[in-house]
Amino acid sequence: MIAVLTTGNGGIELGRIAIPQLGPESVLIKVIVAAQNPTDWKTVANFKKKGNVVGCDFAGVVEQLGPNIEGEQIQVGQRVAGFVHGGIKSNGSFAQYLVAPAHMLIKIPSHLSFEQAAQVPIAASTAYSCLYKSLSLPLMSDSDRNVSTTILIWGGNTSVGRFTLQLAKMSGIQHIITTSSSQNFDSLRQLGATEVFDYHDSRAGEKIHSSTGGSLRMAVDCISEGTTPYQVSTALSAAGGTVAVINPYVSLKNGVETVFTLGYTLLGDAFEFPIIYEPEPKQVEVGRKMSKMVAGLLADQKIQLGPVKIIPRGLAGVVEGFDYMKRGAVSGEKIVYRIAETPSVDS
Repeated sequence: MIAVLTTGNGGIELGRIAIPQLGPESVLIKVIVAAQNPTDWKTVANFKKKGNVVGCDFAGVVEQLGPNIEGEQIQVGQRVAGFVHGGIKSNGSFAQYLVAPAHMLIKIPSHLSFEQAAQVPIAASTAYSCLYKSLSLPLMSDSDRNVSTTILIWGGNTSVGRFTLQLAKMSGIQHIITTSSSQNFDSLRQLGATEVFDYHDSRAGEKIHSSTGGSLRMAVDCISEGTTPYQVSTALSAAGGTVAVINPYVSLKNGVETVFTLGYTLLGDAFEFPIIYEPEPKQVEVGRKMSKMVAGLLADQKIQLGPVKIIPRGLAGVVEGFDYMKRGAVSGEKIVYRIAETPSVDS
């Protein structure tokens, strides 16, 4: 198959590689659309091994089931979305085929296109993990729909931010503060934000602290780099609080605990990058529960998805897509690639 491969020196190239082998509890997927995340280019830049397949998010069609799959209600020919831990082995979403764990597959409802569905898996699983694992908020099914707390979601117009905001609203959180550039204020209010601040403002953290009367104790940092560790900590109470972060950092403010959220732990595999991790059965159950919940929300049209930006030429356009993202040009959109548009791919 054709795939985007790591060169071993921080670069990528288009090449041919064997279709990954199907495991007993996994599913072979024909990838129709792959979506790009910051973790894709960051893994390439920092995990410098040659010949790994890049990419995590995907939407595609089930081609074959592993022999031990039971009770997952997955069928050959089904349209599904999911993610894999791309860039660290010969299995990734920037390819014609991949192998994914059955418990993490999200069924795509008929009203959604592959392009729309491909943006869901990592963003949804990260948002879910931030709220319900890292911050220990009650699940929607367990909530009385009136959670008397205030939460800050820094970077509300990112893919993770939009999902986090919507899940927080559906979980009954009454006061949701978020940040974005000013042109996105109205759309984020429509998703459930009660207050929106401009994250370009160097005093945004101070203004949030003032707006909450210094009582804020809970946040999700959907960017977790640059100035956001300082800004988020500044927004929190003088007594501190808890921040779910998507990139690990330690706050310089006394009393602030940061909890690193990593969606790869839900896949059920051991890995050595970006941290050393040994599988925990309970994480597989969390992943299964998350996938079913998200599939239900999508089927019921309760999640509003963001716009997508289709990079032309399929997998041959990934270099362009990486450059676009590295320049910081992405704003409230998800980069996707149609695999069939790759030159020399027979759709």
